[in-house]
Amino acid sequence: MSPASPYLAAAPRVGIRHYAYEDSEEFTALARRSTGHHRPWLFPPITAEAYAAYAQRIIEDPAKAGFLVCRRESGRIAGFININNIVDGGFRSGAIGYGAFAHAVGHGLMSEGLGLVVRYAFGPLRLHRLEANIQPGNASSIGLVRRAGFRLEGFSPDFLFIDGAWRDHQRWAITAEMLDR
Repeated sequence: MSPASPYLAAAPRVGIRHYAYEDSEEFTALARRSTGHHRPWLFPPITAEAYAAYAQRIIEDPAKAGFLVCRRESGRIAGFININNIVDGGFRSGAIGYGAFAHAVGHGLMSEGLGLVVRYAFGPLRLHRLEANIQPGNASSIGLVRRAGFRLEGFSPDFLFIDGAWRDHQRWAITAEMLDR
């Protein structure tokens, strides 16, 4: 990150940066306005208390790396991408989760942001593989990872407990070598 830029990496329209506790008001307001877009797939924090606990887990857990996707010209948060379950050593892998806020949907901002996060993961974080587990009915999410170059690797029945039930997921992944193809 250069001293003149708040971003870890930037593309033409977005930059990525880490979460900050001070993002609570903007993040939760955007999450509340985006509930219709997120449900039933995603449940980001919509209160200051929930955001504080969420941000603390992302900021302080070394097995997580969280990124806010922000519009470069205004700094407004467009969405978020988290790398969870980061494992080092011979595995060097992580699982991503993400969400766009309603005002940013359909503008390609998350595609730019995911590209930046993938390159950051395979660069400074020294990961080899990223995996995304997506419910089969979530066409927008599947489209996002497909555009980023992820490949469909399989199906996991009853994979994650979301909204009161165990949900099936497709497994999508990308490796560092796939970026060079």
